[in-house]
Amino acid sequence: MNEALRGRIADHSAVVAVIGLGYVGLPLAMAFAKVGFRTIGIDTDNGRIARLERGESHILDVASDTVAAAVNKGVFRATHEYDALREADIIFVSVPTPFDKVKAPDLTFVVSAAEGIQPRLRKGQLVILESTTFPGTTEEVLRPILERGGLRAGPDFHLAFSPERIDPGNKSFTITSTPKVVGGIDAESTELAVQVLRQVVTAGAVHPVSSARAAEMTKLLENIFRSVNIALVNELAMLSHRMDIDLWEVIEAASTKPYGFMAFTPGPGVGGHCIPVDPYYLSWKAREFDFHTKFIELAAETNLEMPFFTADRVRRMLAAAGKAMFGARILVIGASFKRDIDDARNSAAIRVMEILANEGAALDYHDPFVPRLTLSDGLYGGTHEGGKGRELRSVPLSPERLAATDCVVILVGHSNVDVAAILAHAPLVFDAVNATKGLRGNATVERL
Repeated sequence: MNEALRGRIADHSAVVAVIGLGYVGLPLAMAFAKVGFRTIGIDTDNGRIARLERGESHILDVASDTVAAAVNKGVFRATHEYDALREADIIFVSVPTPFDKVKAPDLTFVVSAAEGIQPRLRKGQLVILESTTFPGTTEEVLRPILERGGLRAGPDFHLAFSPERIDPGNKSFTITSTPKVVGGIDAESTELAVQVLRQVVTAGAVHPVSSARAAEMTKLLENIFRSVNIALVNELAMLSHRMDIDLWEVIEAASTKPYGFMAFTPGPGVGGHCIPVDPYYLSWKAREFDFHTKFIELAAETNLEMPFFTADRVRRMLAAAGKAMFGARILVIGASFKRDIDDARNSAAIRVMEILANEGAALDYHDPFVPRLTLSDGLYGGTHEGGKGRELRSVPLSPERLAATDCVVILVGHSNVDVAAILAHAPLVFDAVNATKGLRGNATVERL
């Protein structure tokens, strides 16, 4: 059984299925299609499926030409039908793993995917979970669901975890050039998952670990490392403001040390699908072992405070100019969770906007990548029951609009935004991301 699958992987005759065609799943599917594997993409979003079947991509990291080429060659098709899994030899699960309102893990999408796989599971298939999650998910959540029909992981089918390492907008490290980590529920599962991933990770390496749990913890370590260091520099930003020290200058100076220092920069908060979420996954699981991750939770708490600190700095800047926050005309630059991408999941910029709007600011925003967004109508717990939130559309920048604004707040440093024009025409600019570095203009500028 294993030899047959190894052979199909080696000659690219194996059929690959990817469940979840978002920022992780679609690049993964395209990578396998590009090297000749017949690839099936499964997603519950019918609109997304229709676009992909027309050869249109919905994410910036995958060009529509790439999707169209795969569709036209017959090596990729998208569907919402789980029955397509009956054709697959390898099944990747790349679905969201958010948290709920009290920041406990929400594995709804993982469970739903597993329940979709189980009735179609057959002997010899390999299932690989890619979604970031707490240690134990593969064996304690995914495995029992897959085994409901009588097939057993190991003897009958193979099961592994390989954490996604997608960095939206990163042109240097893509799915093919970034090393992958793999851990299976047994040695054969690990070996097969390594072989599969080596077909597409051509410029990187595939690193096997001893278990799925070790691979799951690896992903959390990577992201918690970033969370903790971002929290450290955010805390120093708050202290440096009180001490009247330019932290951006300090970071630049510290970066001259050729060893023992890695530069992290402050900002209005953390966003995306990993940094704001992953610490809570580990903290939640740790309680099962009578362990409290105080250091990790403190870092998450510090990062959660940054949108409020940013809004407070804007309030104080307005007050110094003789203006109140209530009714102030504020133009926010940026809504995505980081520069030059269209992904606004858990965006700190949107959180800052919600705080400013809650305090009565007359708010507009400009983001060339995020044409529309919805602000929660409550600061906590999301949109109130029955509420739809406040919808905003990105407004164009013009000298007249900038001049009529009381304060421009730069929350994302998109490279295609003309910051020099903002400084030339806006009266006040609060820069949370050091986008104004080295630029001069008529505006009064404060940096985070």
